[in-house]
Order: sequence, then structure tokens, then C-alpha cells
Amino acid sequence: MMIREYPRKHGGFISRVVVRLSLVSMVLFASAYHTVPLYADNLSAVPQVAFIDSQIEAAWADANIKPAEQAADLEWCRRVYLDLIGRIPTVDEVLQYKNDSSHNRQSVLVDRLLGEEYTREYAKHWANVWTTILIGRDADNQMIDRDGMRKYLQAAWDKNIPYDQFVEELLTATGDNAAREDATLFNGATNFLSGKLADGGLQATAKTAQIFLGLQVQCTQCHNHPFNSGVKQNQFWELNAFFRQTRALRRFDGGRRVAWIELVDEDFPGQGGDPDEAEIFYELRNGLVKVAYPVFVDGTEISRSGLLPGLLEDGTKYGVNRRRELASLIRSHPLFPKAVVNRIWSYFLGYGFTIPIDDFGAHNPPTHPALLEGLAQRFAEYSYDLKSLMRWVVLSKPYGLTSRMKAGSTADAPDSGEQPHFSRFYVRQMQPEQLYDSLLVATKADRSEAAGRQDRWLSQFVIAFGTDEGDSSTTFNGTIPQILMLFNGDLIQAATSLDQDGFLDQVVVANRTNRDKINALYLAALARWPSSSELRYANHLLLARKGQVKEALQDVWWALLNSNEFILNH
Repeated sequence: MMIREYPRKHGGFISRVVVRLSLVSMVLFASAYHTVPLYADNLSAVPQVAFIDSQIEAAWADANIKPAEQAADLEWCRRVYLDLIGRIPTVDEVLQYKNDSSHNRQSVLVDRLLGEEYTREYAKHWANVWTTILIGRDADNQMIDRDGMRKYLQAAWDKNIPYDQFVEELLTATGDNAAREDATLFNGATNFLSGKLADGGLQATAKTAQIFLGLQVQCTQCHNHPFNSGVKQNQFWELNAFFRQTRALRRFDGGRRVAWIELVDEDFPGQGGDPDEAEIFYELRNGLVKVAYPVFVDGTEISRSGLLPGLLEDGTKYGVNRRRELASLIRSHPLFPKAVVNRIWSYFLGYGFTIPIDDFGAHNPPTHPALLEGLAQRFAEYSYDLKSLMRWVVLSKPYGLTSRMKAGSTADAPDSGEQPHFSRFYVRQMQPEQLYDSLLVATKADRSEAAGRQDRWLSQFVIAFGTDEGDSSTTFNGTIPQILMLFNGDLIQAATSLDQDGFLDQVVVANRTNRDKINALYLAALARWPSSSELRYANHLLLARKGQVKEALQDVWWALLNSNEFILNH
């Protein structure tokens, strides 16, 4: 690496990157754990946690798999901060957890992160997660207002409304999708459907079944499902009929630009012109035309009327609100709690009980059916309280394992197409919002000032890391745009600035010895202290810099922020 010759022979940008890349290689993911094991909480006293552990342990025994070691204390601490509130812990938070000598400090920390102290950050993080689930990352769709969606979600998560109520609000929402100054009908929940009603609501049909029931029906608008024998073409159109009373009306700003969308319910006369029947027509692959009425996926029929509810002069009721009927049917379906349990488990553990998580059926049986069934039942019994479900999962044994693979768990390789056994914690890349907020936390930046720049940074991230569909898949695979964005983006440049009163300047002033300064960088970035070998390499760089302490620390800091250990959740 020739680090001692750096000041004399390597003055250019390329050589600086080479040296910094060498430093990145020193911050090895495999050597990231130098802290003591977690205190053993008495988690068996929590019946839901004990249920998870017993089911997972039985599956390990059946597969003859030996699980990984328990995660180190600060390894787990960083992980749970990232997963519950969307950022790494601050130095003070790391030290607070490390210095907690109570026997149940895991439970204490989880309760704090899910409690009032962190409500705002919890709500902001889960609003980001569910914005991506519900409307994806396409920022160019004029029929959707992302800020309106986030406002609704943040308020919902702030109040911790029950999941079944949350879904009903999304499916039955009416009003304006954007929060304007003069808006009296604002309802951010309308953004779930406002951009999905084109072509008779095909997307609304597919996404509703996929997200809330774990059923992939999108291909069945043209033919029966090729793999799932339980999903037929007629079922797609019968489900689609529930959305035919709903319209997304464009409202303009005085010119030709769409300013907001108003979601309304209107009488639907049917494609045959008889509102009492209000049928829709679809075509089979052989050209035969069939008729469909609102029938739920389990065969439950509702009134065929396309008229909204009302009263005749004699007081007789007529009509039906199809979306409200649909919300009620979804909430009572046995797949409803399973779909969200599978999604939440996948979020925290890296994989769901099915792959993909939103494709239930005989063709795709769950890996741990009794665990999925039992968790779904307990979740429903707890009034669909998402915080309770999250608490059970993050305090469970599989979540608390290290990500380092050992000889007995090599068969547990879901990234190679094998079924997951959850015998170790599966490493995954941070979501872009997590990475952004973590960079701000690591550098002690003013998060309120940086909030306005977040959407621009996220759009760059999605361009470099995302898919053509703008969905939630943001995978690092080493492309040049990804490397340039991470290594030399505005956020990293600001984070590694040598400006007076900047982060690195504060580290130099606040710490007396060079060792303390290096310790401070590792603790801020990785929530741990450096190993002896990492200290030795950093000291080599300090010597090579010949007294330029801030410049040497800048190189170390740049390497830490660009290391796998920083950008991965492990």
C-alpha cells in the first residue's frame, strides 16, 4: 500500500482515492465485532417471543443446522436502532446502552425506541417505509402527492393506529391528495389509490391484493394464474368491480398543470347501462366476453348495485359503497394478518416465510407455516398493534444472532435460492432513507436543515441503485454511478469537510490523544471501538501525514463512511 510514502509521492486525486480505498479494505466487515456478548434477557417470560424461538429452534433441529453465535452487544444495538427508527445510534446512545448494567437492557432499549421519546423518528421512518410499499419510488407520477402520502403515514404511525384501521382508511379514503394552504378536503390516504385508477383501476386491483392479502393477481386480468391454481381470471375482474365507483379527478392550478387529485365516490351505471346490475365485461383469451360483478376472492358476493347508499322516499335503503364493503372483507380474511406478519418479518430478518413475500398460495408454501399462522393469530389478538409485533420480532433469538456464518450454518443460504432458516442475521443494504439519516447522525449534522435536501439526494440514490420501475429494490452491485455517488457525492463531501467547527474539527478539539480521536470516529460511524489492527493502520497514516492530524483523520473518516460495515445492516 506504500502508505508511508503518501505525502511525498501521492498528491493527486487518483492516488488519494487509491489510499482511501486501501483504508476501506482495512475496515473489513468480518473484523467488525470486538465487543462482549449481549446480556441474557429473561425473554422467555414474553410468551410471543418464546413462541417464535421455539418454532425457529425446532426448524433448526429438523434441518440439522447449528445457529450462529449471539450478536455482540453493540452490534445488536446498532441493528435495532436502524430497523426501528431508521438510523444508527449517536455516540451518546451507544454509550448509554453500553453502560446499562440491567439484566433486561435489550427490552428496555426496544421499549424506549418504540415509546414516546422516539415517537417522531419512529413515525418518520415507518412513513418512509410504507410510502415505498404503497406508491413506490416513482416521483414523476402527477396523480400522486408524495408529501401528502408521507403526512398521512407519519400521523398514522405517530398515533400507532391499529393496522386493520390503517388499511381501511387507505381503501376507503376520499378527498384531496395534496396538503395545500387552502385545502379543506385534504386526506393524504387518498394517495394510495389516486395513481392507480387508470384503465378501470387495474393497478388498484393488483396492488390491493398484493399488499394486503399477499396475492399476486396482476397477470390474471388476461388469463388464469399460471402457477397458483387458486387465482382465476374471473376473480381478478370480480375484485376489480369493487373499484368502479371510485374516480380520481384532476384539479388544475389555473393553467394546464395538475395541482392535486380529488378522490371521489360516484354512482357507477355499469358497462351495460343498468345501475341495478352495474356489470363490467372482460374478454377471455379465446375472444369470448364474460360479465363480472363484485365478488370477493373467497367467493363472498355483495350487492350488484352500482349506486352509492341512499334512501327512497318511503325510507327504503338502496345502493352500496363497494370500497367500504371491500375493506370489511379484506379485514376479515385469514390472509390479512398473515400478509403483514410476513412483510414485517421480512423487513427485520431479511427474508419472509415466502419468497416473494406477497405471493401466497399452494405453489409457494411458507417455510415455517406454524410460526406464520401463530404470529398472525397473536397479532390479531393484540388488536393489530404493529409495535407489539415489532417488539416480539426484535427480541427474538433469530433477530439477535450475529451475521457471521459458521460451519454449521452454511446450508442456510437463501441468497443462493435455498429456503431461509434464520440461523444467522442476513446482511442487507441500508435503505436510502436510512443511509441518509445515518450519515447525518454520524457527522452530527443539523437534521432539520438537511431535511430539505433529502428528496434530491434520494432521487440520485434511486437513479444509481434502483430499478427501472422505481420500486423498493435498491441493490448495490458496484456500478460506476453507485461508486461515484457514494465516494464523491455532496453528502460525503460535506461529511468529510475540514471546515472549522465541522465534525472532524470537533473531533480534534474534543479528544486529547490521537487514539481518542480515532476511537471517536469508529464509535460515531460503526457504533464500536476499533480493533488493535485498525488502530495500527490508522497510526501508520498519522505518521505518514507528518503532523497533519486533521487530514489523516479525514482519510480514516472517508474510509469508514464508505465501508461495507457502515452502509450495510448487519
